[in-house]
Amino acid sequence: MLGRAYRALSVGIVSVVLLVAFEATAVGTAMPVAARELDGVSLYAFAFSGYFTTSLFGMVLSGQWSDRRGPTGPLTTGIASFGAGLLLSGTAGAMWVFILGRAVQGLGGGLVIVALYVVVGRAYPERLRPAIMAAFAASWILPSIVGPLAAGAVTEQLGWRWVFVGIPVLVVFPLALALPQIRRRASGPVATPDGKAHSLDRRRIRLALGISLGAGLLQYAAQDLRPLSLLPGAAGLALIVPAVLGLLPKGTYRAARGLPSVVLLRGVAAGSFIAAESFVPLMLVTQRGLSPTLAGFSLAAGGGTWALGSWVQSRPRVEPYRERLTTVGMLLVAAAVATAPSVLIDSVPVWTVAAAWGFGCFGMGLVISSTSVLLLKLSAPEEAGTNSAALQISDGLSNVVLLSAGGAAFAALGGGTVSHATAAHTSGSHPAAFAAVFLPMAAVALVGAWVSTRLRERRP
Repeated sequence: MLGRAYRALSVGIVSVVLLVAFEATAVGTAMPVAARELDGVSLYAFAFSGYFTTSLFGMVLSGQWSDRRGPTGPLTTGIASFGAGLLLSGTAGAMWVFILGRAVQGLGGGLVIVALYVVVGRAYPERLRPAIMAAFAASWILPSIVGPLAAGAVTEQLGWRWVFVGIPVLVVFPLALALPQIRRRASGPVATPDGKAHSLDRRRIRLALGISLGAGLLQYAAQDLRPLSLLPGAAGLALIVPAVLGLLPKGTYRAARGLPSVVLLRGVAAGSFIAAESFVPLMLVTQRGLSPTLAGFSLAAGGGTWALGSWVQSRPRVEPYRERLTTVGMLLVAAAVATAPSVLIDSVPVWTVAAAWGFGCFGMGLVISSTSVLLLKLSAPEEAGTNSAALQISDGLSNVVLLSAGGAAFAALGGGTVSHATAAHTSGSHPAAFAAVFLPMAAVALVGAWVSTRLRERRP
């Protein structure tokens, strides 16, 4: 993929992913300071949910746009929106403006990620796609290690606003490098099998609005356990369920063989792992007395093993065994998530989490990159955008649903008081609350191992 024919394109699009990864890791570090200075700590969670809800809509719009006119338009518009959102948040004088900027940024992020998948599907031959997906995964290693430290230093020395306003300038170079190659290799519409141009599906756009609004309501309900929160939660589910049935491939909910199971596996893997990972630092700080820095570094090795798993799946020799690799990956994820709460027992060394998470991230590297490769392999050219959007929706929506479920179980068992725990973790010890998050997520990952056996279509 770094040969003369593909070098500029590969460097350009991988650099875009690298900068998006830096943003994702850096903004989380600066967010608490921003919320405190803008007097918006009570609205802190909406700065994250605002990004996610608009990104769901952006994914569907990008899929439709890419199939109809090519990925150049949604990619450039998405990067422009992403940068505008960063600038809006970085210059905000009130928390509601900050949240609005995050929403604009989320729309751009949704447009960009799906457009990049379409570029890979159109511009690269099938033999090179595993390698470019591995490069995307490797782009997260440096940001996952350096991003929080760099953002912390910038926040302390220059102020949190520079974390937001400094990133848009860096996107100009990779975009200028990649755009000419994208226009040459991947631009323009792809005709349907009957020779007609791909038309805009307005129904999918309406469903995308429904799924975005439903996800927002569900997240709001999960943050407020009062009885009245059941109303927005029920309304959110009422919007999400029909939207999911309409936006994901037919048969996804029952793990039909082939493309539906690929999309389902992506959601099951991402949702179970990310929901569990969100509680690892909190568990180490409040139950074992680690500092936030040490708790964060316990997950740092995962960036390297994730990239290693992505590299393994990109090797030509393993191509015939791709489906088996995903099964192995999901078993590793299930084992890692089930092992993590063992540190709630004082006699278990704390480093057990770091070791287990390294194996879990290796499994995720096998699964996430393989599902991306399989999706493009099973998609007709005129459906690459729509199916890529479905894959990302499955990924993102499962994060919201499983995080909401895990957060509700955690709070219901008294987990909301652990933030006040001392280093001796006596008054704030709630091991059952953490177990109620990790063990169900491990069970979900085991379901994913079964789904991974259904990725290959039956041959007549």
